[in-house]
Amino acid sequence: MDLSFVILVEMLYAVSSLILISAGLAVVFGMMKVINLAHGEFMMMGGYATITAVNLGVNIFVSMLVIAPITVGLIGLIVERLVIRHLYGRLVDTMLATWGLSLFFIGLATMIFGNTTTGISTPIPGFAIGNFQINGYNFFIIVVSALLLVGMLAVLKSTRAGLIARGAMQRPDMAAALGYSPNRIYMATFFCGSALSGLAGAVLAPLVGLVPTSGGAYIAKAFITVIAGGPSLIAGLFSSAGLFGVVSQVFTFAISPVIGEVALLVAAVILLRLLPQGITGKFFKGKL
Repeated sequence: MDLSFVILVEMLYAVSSLILISAGLAVVFGMMKVINLAHGEFMMMGGYATITAVNLGVNIFVSMLVIAPITVGLIGLIVERLVIRHLYGRLVDTMLATWGLSLFFIGLATMIFGNTTTGISTPIPGFAIGNFQINGYNFFIIVVSALLLVGMLAVLKSTRAGLIARGAMQRPDMAAALGYSPNRIYMATFFCGSALSGLAGAVLAPLVGLVPTSGGAYIAKAFITVIAGGPSLIAGLFSSAGLFGVVSQVFTFAISPVIGEVALLVAAVILLRLLPQGITGKFFKGKL
């Protein structure tokens, strides 16, 4: 019974981690069709923003949930205004530009923080379940991911801003005809996507040792999750993260963590071979 509970929590944690890692990219790529190869570096900057704020005496939860998302969101806003807005509709150029930005951010972080590993302690201690030890911080990540999904769904489906953003992504000419500026909507959407990336990096920072190249560990998983999810933003993110998280943890417990990572990649290849349009390209059509 104890082992079953631990496995369930670890599966929920794996799914929640994929949702967190991929949410910002899902907004930028899923809504704007911008391939942001600097997504991992935005997460890295969220982690450093959290560590810096904590070292300055700010409460860790305020640092993670407020300061890091706002900081990275503002950086994303500057990037969108200076670079991205000139490249909409130019897929290859956007990829090259964001790849260059990722190298720039890595170099900048190395200059400021050095290339040594840094980090912060988890604010929630672990506890024992029978003969097993479980990380209490995992529950925090599960709750944050669940609230994030619910919040994204509520904003996109039930608010005027969300409806305008969705409409502008599908028909920018119609949005402009109705008096809304597509450029401002793109700017706000990129800000939100960047802020979500910063939030993910901040929330995961207590679990990992942070170095300027840490973003590379997240980018592949994020793209796999978003692409495999298909055209529906929330349903695709939840379904693909759920599938890959469960597959990864099953093989992790059965064999080893390395095989769990390999199993995730193999599952993604098989899924995209069988469903080239992603999960929501075949199922959950019409869902947000």
